[in-house]
Amino acid sequence: MTIRLTKVALIFAVAFYYFLVVFNNVTTYDTNYQFVKHVLMMDAIFPGNRGLWRALNSPLWHNTFYLSVIAWETATMLSCAWGGIGMAKAFRRPASEFNQAKRLAILGLTLGLLMWLVAFLSVGGEWFLMWESKTWNGQEAAVRMFTVTGICLLLIAQPDVEGQT
Repeated sequence: MTIRLTKVALIFAVAFYYFLVVFNNVTTYDTNYQFVKHVLMMDAIFPGNRGLWRALNSPLWHNTFYLSVIAWETATMLSCAWGGIGMAKAFRRPASEFNQAKRLAILGLTLGLLMWLVAFLSVGGEWFLMWESKTWNGQEAAVRMFTVTGICLLLIAQPDVEGQT
């Protein structure tokens, strides 16, 4: 049961992390909005970069991107939380039932991985050249969260078997 307890604890920890992220993004909207705005405007990348044609300078785009990130984070949080509840309910059940209960948790972790890989590392990092900015560069945090989320997914996705401790 130690492995199951570890899996349940980790998925609730990830759900808690996303709760704090969503809470902060909603209650201090402007803080991370500024990050999104500057990444999309590409105003802190190397001068004269030929990729500046990609910049989005409209507040409508900035808010749309930011709100979509918040929605994505919310979906991740809810999937992880509901997945954790399902796993907790199936904690003492046969391995096959516990494995089935992990589906929402696996979905939530996958959503989290996709957010960091697609929204931050690919779109922000490569399309909007965030990696060139010393000020508005979230790649280190994105890699950190991709790694943490990926490790959790690898552990939780491992099938439980009868008699496992």
